[in-house]
This record gives sequence, C-alpha cells and structure tokens, in this order.
Amino acid sequence: MLVAVSIRDVVLIDRLDLSLGPGLTVLTGETGAGKSILLDSLGLALGARADAGLVRAGAAHAVVTAAFEPPPGHASASLLAEHGLPAETPLTLRRIVQADGRSRAFVNDAPVSVALLRRLGETLVEVEGQFAQVGLADAATHLGLLDAFAGLEAERARLAGAYAAWRAAERARAEAEAAIAAARREEDWLRHAAAELEKLGPAPDEEAELDALRRRMQRTEKRAEALAAARDELARHRGVAFALRSAVRALERLKPGEDIAPVLAALGAAQDSVAEAETMLERLLADAAPDPRALEEAEARLFALRAAARKHQTSVAELPALLGAMKERLAALDAGEDRLAGLAATAEAARTSYCTAARALSAARREAAERLDRAVMKELPPLRLEKARFTTEIVARDEAEWGPDGADRVQFLVAMNPGQPPAPLARSASGGELARLMLALKVVLAKGSTVPTLVFDEVDAGIGGATAAAVGERLARLARGLQVLVVTHSPQVAAKGAGHWRVTKAAMRGTTVTRVEMLDAEARREEIARMLAGSRITEAARAAAADLLAGVS
Repeated sequence: MLVAVSIRDVVLIDRLDLSLGPGLTVLTGETGAGKSILLDSLGLALGARADAGLVRAGAAHAVVTAAFEPPPGHASASLLAEHGLPAETPLTLRRIVQADGRSRAFVNDAPVSVALLRRLGETLVEVEGQFAQVGLADAATHLGLLDAFAGLEAERARLAGAYAAWRAAERARAEAEAAIAAARREEDWLRHAAAELEKLGPAPDEEAELDALRRRMQRTEKRAEALAAARDELARHRGVAFALRSAVRALERLKPGEDIAPVLAALGAAQDSVAEAETMLERLLADAAPDPRALEEAEARLFALRAAARKHQTSVAELPALLGAMKERLAALDAGEDRLAGLAATAEAARTSYCTAARALSAARREAAERLDRAVMKELPPLRLEKARFTTEIVARDEAEWGPDGADRVQFLVAMNPGQPPAPLARSASGGELARLMLALKVVLAKGSTVPTLVFDEVDAGIGGATAAAVGERLARLARGLQVLVVTHSPQVAAKGAGHWRVTKAAMRGTTVTRVEMLDAEARREEIARMLAGSRITEAARAAAADLLAGVS
C-alpha cells in the first residue's frame, strides 16, 4: 500500500508530507483548494507526463516522492528484478521536474526511465475517476479481471502450458523444415565437401601431433647432417687416419732414439682414437639416419589439413566437428521427410490440446461473464445508475492473435440508457456516471485485484443523499481488502473514511499555498458539518455530521 507522499514545490504546494494507513482515506476541501494538485503530484511519482506548469512559480524544480509497502509476491518485485533493481521496503518512487519541463525518475534512489516508473506505478496504484483513461477503462485489463473474478487461475496456467508446448512444437517443425530446405539448396556441394573431408579423415588434435612429429624429424635431420659433416672432415684429403699412418712410417725410417719413441706412442694413440671416433660416428649415423619419405608424408598431411581448414574458414581442430555436422545435415536430409512428418504431427497434436483447453476456458469465461454482469447490475441502482445495462462481451480472436491467455477478447460494455447499444466504458458514460460505474465494478472485482491501492477522484460528483451514502458504503466495503483514497465533496462519503485529510488554501507572505492536515474526531465533525451547511455552520449541521459519523442515517 501507499504509506507516504512527499511533495515539494508543485503548483500551490511548497512543502507537504503525508503518511497514509490502510482502509479508506478521504480528502475533502473547498473547490480550488488544491485537491486535484495532490492527485497530479501523485501521478508524477507514478510516471505521468511531466509539465513545466506543475513547477511552483519561482522554484527551480518540483519533487514528488511516493513510498509503498507492496504485499509479498507483488508484481513490482519481478519488474524490479527484470531491470536489476533490488526489491527494498519501502519501495520509493521519485520524480523531479525541472522548470523547463524536463524530468528525471528514480526508484529507491537509482535513476530509471520514466517508462519503468510508469510500469511500476501501474502495479501499485489504480486511479478511477470522472476522467480516468486507465484502470478499468483500459480494455486490455478486462480479460484478466474476468478470469480473476471467476477464479480461473489454474485453467489459465494449464492453457499457458499448452500454448508453450504448441509454440515449441511449431518452432521445432519450422526449424527442421528450414534446415531441410537449406540442405537441399546446397546438397551437391555438401555431399562433395563431406566426401573430401571423409577422405582426408581429420582427427582431433592431429595438427598438434603432426607439427610436433615434423619438428622432431627436422631436428633428427639436422643431427644427421652434423654427424656426416664430422665424419667427412675426418676423411677429407685421404683422411686423418691416413695422415697418422704416413707420419708413423716416416718416423719409423729414422734410427730409433729416446726422443722419437714418445712421438710414435702419441701417434699410435691418436690412430686408435681416430679409429674409435670413426666407428662411433658411423654407428650414430646409422641410428640417426632420417627417413626423408616420412618427413615428406608428415608435411604433406599437415599442409592438406591446413588447406582444408582455410577452404572451410575454420581451424584444423574444428574439421572433425565440421565433418560431423555435414554428415548430420545429410542424414537429416535423407531422413528429413519422415522426421518432418513426425514433427508436424506433434505440432498438430499440441495445437489440438491448446484448442481443447482454450474452448474449455472460453466456456468457463462465458458462464463467469453472466455472473459478473448480474453482480454489477445489482450494484447499479443504489448508485443512481438503474437505467444502465452492463454486459461483458466475449469475442473470438483470429488464430494469429491466440496466446497463452486463450483465444478470447473480453471487453466490458455499458448502455447508460434503454435503447442505446452497449459501448466501451469510457465512451458511454458522463464523468460522474463513469466514476460510479467504475466503483460498482471495483466492488464486484475487488477479490481479484492485484493493485493494492485505489484512488477515486470525485466519484460522488453530481449526487447526494441516499446515492452518496451508497457510494460511501461501497467505498468502505472496498477498503476492507484494499487501500482506498477518495477525493470527495460528499459528507456521506467523507463520514465513511477511516482517515480524513482536509485540503485548504491560504495566503502566506504574499503568495498562495495549499495545506493538508489530518483531522481528529472534533475537527472531522466540523469539516463534515461545513460540507453539509456551507460557509455558515449551524448546530443542526453539527448534529447531522455527528449522526453521519456514528453511522445514523
């Protein structure tokens, strides 16, 4: 419910803070005192269109803040979550309007769009009045209101499930049909490309393995080349072994001496070392001899895989998955007609289930509409609408408009006088009649209301006596389950309030301001006496006011 309203610099209001409670709160005051300004201010906080004319003369901007305590599970919580905003308590909506007409919106002090502020406001407050173009006057709400009145929540849930299953089956059929059509358009290319990839036979991680093998083989080749070069150096110009043998033979022709012996020993050792080195090099060369063909094959395989990846604009690693996808598409094409026929049968069965549920819900709605019409008609005579005829129109939508809420379009119609054809609410009744008609509807539909706060703007316009008393009694009845605010000129309505605010206008320091005060029991009796008697309050008026407050007709 609405727990507080703070207004700064809106037209005649310089500073105003209101705290509100549950039940019925009435706002009274003389014409022109500023009651409509209060509603305009609340409208700003609820996302209504901003107007520079609402900013108080001389002020830089106007600010209106409305604080709410929504019931658990209220629609505002999911709307806040949808936009990444926390569901805090109280939920605070704030609007700032600059003197040039520009405005900013805030929810719990976080900046938001005015559109979001308006959507939140629609879940929290419903305004019904002489000039209301929202609330019950909005035909888009009538289907949900009828279902809530009839208690068809379970049936709607089943229908929504059937609709979701039908749409999912239709999507699956359409996607399969599109896939088959696309595959047929490129079937020749697809079969050729799949055959190429099948012949290539790419394997997962093959590129990395081939690249590593190639690098290893290239390193082996370089090692063999180094070993061969060392061996060739030992054999160059007849070889080191030949030179050593020649040196030994030359020395052996000399007369043996102590100085020659060490040289011969060293040359002999060198011969042995060279022979051993040659043997080792030959052995290493035999072990390290590269396989040129293997390297060529590895490189050819690697280049073929990379060429295929470039051709299909993918990576080598994705080639196996691409081949699998091609095979799946070809398989789907081969078995497409059978699968498509199965999906079409599933979709048709789902449509049949939806139609069955929709027809059952339509029948329940038609039965409920008759009960709703009777209940509303019962409320009209005490509200001086005895000539009016209320009817709930249910018409079938075109299939393209079917949805999770069914195949019906529901609209509340009224004929205010005999012989007139029923027409939409907002176009059928005058201001006061429309307001009372909305009250009758709200009383009947109160149980299904998802909006916790209702505002009625001069629902008692142009009536008095027993009719005004009937309006007050219905407002009080409505306020047993909802928070109701009503702007009224009727003492009979004012007397029904659980809380009473009086709006006055006064001159202060050369300017006119609007003031709002909560009335205690004595002040309330005096205000209702004023409403009964006018500017000159008599003791008889005070006695009549006391009778009204005591519930004495």
